[in-house]
Order: sequence, then structure tokens, then C-alpha cells
Amino acid sequence: MSLTFAEAQRLVDDWIGRFEEGYFPPLLMLARLTEETGEVARVLAHAHGKTPKPGEAAGELAEELADLLFVVISMANSHGIDLEDAFRRALRKYEERDSGRWTRKKP
Repeated sequence: MSLTFAEAQRLVDDWIGRFEEGYFPPLLMLARLTEETGEVARVLAHAHGKTPKPGEAAGELAEELADLLFVVISMANSHGIDLEDAFRRALRKYEERDSGRWTRKKP
């Protein structure tokens, strides 16, 4: 099943809308973003050489990336950002800025 940015943003908004507290304040959301990024880093470190501490779960990259995405979507929603539009603008920026930066694959 595919999911558009708009659908993902609506699903997150619907879920958060069930609760009186609503979206976290901006700095708490930033803290959550940092926490989730750290969890992605931990999974990658464990997968590529670092031995987990005793009792520390290795974690699953897909789950941690999804958690990170949830927080990013929450942040976008709370600031009225259309992620699809923002992502398309980012891709255009990368295409213009970085199109000659790396060696292209031969067809």
C-alpha cells in the first residue's frame, strides 16, 4: 500500500487530534526529533560494529525511521507545512545544486 505525504500528514493529525494535549510545543518536538535521531544512530552503530550494552535491545532500523518520520510529520503539521510541496522543492534544489557533484552511472 502506498501512502502520500498528504495521507501521512492526515493520519498523524487524526491520531494526535484524539487527545486534548494536541501537538507538543516546538522545543519539546525538537527534543523528540533529537531522541528519535539518536535511536536511529544507535541501531546503525549496533548493525555496523558497536556492541550493544548488556540488556540493550539492538532495535530495528525500519521502526526507528518510522518513529523519526512520525515526529517530522508532527512538526510539519504543527507549523502548517505541506510536506509534499516542501519535499518537491528540496528535490529541485538538490537537482540544481548537486547535479554535477557526483559521477553519474553509465546507462
